[in-house]
Amino acid sequence: MTLEQLRIFIAVAGHQHVTRAAAELHLTQSAVSAAIAALERRYDVRLFDRVGRGIVLTAAGQQFLREARAVLARADAAVQVLDDLAGLKRGSVTLAASQTVANYWLPPRLQAFRAAHPHIKLQLEIVNTTQAAQAVHEGRAELGFVEDDIDDPTLAVRRIDGDRLVIVVGSRHPWAGQKTIAASRLKASCWVLREPGSGTRAMFERGLRKAGIKPSELRIALELPSNEAVRAAVESSDCATALSELVAASSLAAGTLHRVDFELPRRSFAVLRHKERSPSQAAKALLAQLGC
Repeated sequence: MTLEQLRIFIAVAGHQHVTRAAAELHLTQSAVSAAIAALERRYDVRLFDRVGRGIVLTAAGQQFLREARAVLARADAAVQVLDDLAGLKRGSVTLAASQTVANYWLPPRLQAFRAAHPHIKLQLEIVNTTQAAQAVHEGRAELGFVEDDIDDPTLAVRRIDGDRLVIVVGSRHPWAGQKTIAASRLKASCWVLREPGSGTRAMFERGLRKAGIKPSELRIALELPSNEAVRAAVESSDCATALSELVAASSLAAGTLHRVDFELPRRSFAVLRHKERSPSQAAKALLAQLGC
């Protein structure tokens, strides 16, 4: 068994699709299929079931996936030792960040780091807060950047700069011409919100509870997995939403969204790392540049 076979297996398992895995790895579809077939033949076990036109992991494949990821994490750790010895002349940092942080807060800061350390490779995965914390927990990301509190004793959490949530509506909404609204009127509107597990959703629900409103009392018309999708849906509908002021800024300036004053808590972002994994020299340099 080779590390390359493990990488191919993990990619196929992640995509549940041979062609997409081949594209990610810059390999031919036949090479990817051959690597999976070699593993199955060598150990006389099926790792995938062919269901219709797709593939799914078997029970054995699911168990093997955990071990394969662990092996690659150890191999990456060995490479990191050599990278550290190079004194930031080479190396990489894998990052997982929730959407608001990744799309609006991180980019200028990563660009500044890239200018100072042009030989360090930065790899960013954009997910929601829960998924970012899981990526750091499992070792798939060295650092995580999230918008909400994380309850995971294996992770070290350091607070950094943040933002504020704002309630916004489109031009078709009855609140568009109003400056403020009472808490009791929030239940009169339909809402488009981020999905459960996102930091934005969790922070908004805490703000509702503080105002004496149960989140379940809102009429939620749509739950969408990205800030941009939520913003576009609200701009063209008569529903309201709560978004980061960083996300809403351009639409507010263009007049396609209108802010309704309602007190929501300011939040800080957080940077995560695993307590039992020593940060690489490149990660330490990035944290230092961010003031962490």
